[in-house]
Amino acid sequence: MLSAGIYSSSHMLMYQNHQLLPKPKAGRPIFPRTISAIRCSAVASSSSTVATQFDLKTYWTGLIEEINQKLDEAIPVKYPHQIYEAMRYSVLAKGAKRAPPVMCVATCELFGGNRLAAFPTACALEMVHAASLIHDDLPCMDDDPSRRGQPSNHTVFGVDMAILAGDALFPLGFRHIVSHTPTDLVPETRLLQVIAEIARSVGSTGMAAGQFLDLEGEPNAVDFVQEKKYGEMAESSAVCGGLLGGASDEELQLLREFGRAVGVLYQVRSDVLKAKIETRDKDEDKRRSKSYVGVYGVEKAMEVAEHLKAEAKKALEGLEKYGEKLLPLYSFVDYADDRGFSLDAGI
Repeated sequence: MLSAGIYSSSHMLMYQNHQLLPKPKAGRPIFPRTISAIRCSAVASSSSTVATQFDLKTYWTGLIEEINQKLDEAIPVKYPHQIYEAMRYSVLAKGAKRAPPVMCVATCELFGGNRLAAFPTACALEMVHAASLIHDDLPCMDDDPSRRGQPSNHTVFGVDMAILAGDALFPLGFRHIVSHTPTDLVPETRLLQVIAEIARSVGSTGMAAGQFLDLEGEPNAVDFVQEKKYGEMAESSAVCGGLLGGASDEELQLLREFGRAVGVLYQVRSDVLKAKIETRDKDEDKRRSKSYVGVYGVEKAMEVAEHLKAEAKKALEGLEKYGEKLLPLYSFVDYADDRGFSLDAGI
């Protein structure tokens, strides 16, 4: 995880006492490869200097198209209409990057799984993600007036309807996995593991715990808040894809480390970019006080980002036997770090 120098001693103690995160494994060297520019990643054996190129933007945008269609079909307007309209408003927002479902599909395919087996879970992850954003934006939480380039859910439908929309999306996601995953492609025991994984990620030791400490506003808990609010979703997405594709327990642990690091890396880099281009006001200062930039400053936050980038690639080293199938995952790390292209979507 993040270097001990970034954590306060009291916060490190909290991690150890509650054992919320696995301890890092020692003895695994950092992946000795040079990754190329953001749109592509390079993977080559130690005896080869030939780099294989991968266009993440094309891969990502192609999947967005398929996922958007399936999400539209998954949430038809029914009675009571207003709840479904509020659900669709956030889930089908044009500014959505669809990072969780894309990560799920990519990791499923890494292990030879069929993307048709991954799509129901991918859609469920997006529903859960949208629900968490709806609730995070509420006046009693982060109090954000906009999301994904449009007014936040509660500003359009009201606080009461936003709460109901979020509440409805969580169980709909679980139901969608059970009712739409082809049983000839994924055994029921794996589906139970997928559902348990998603439930863990959003529960009292996952995203909810991060939001709790975010509301408490303790500066020495910023690393915990970032891991839980932003790392959990990416971790769960990677692990779910691995479960659907038939990954081993050891491989699932590597996916956890990879996903968690990428999720936090994306947010840290976002905070750094915002700090460099935005005019600060009181509200912005308040939000930044809960980020690495706000607590440690831009320079230290960039050090954190470099460490996270190394951690993500280090985890992928253990999956080296899959060769070029790893290219999408390496490219996700590059994108989270550099943002070398635009998906024409909001955060």
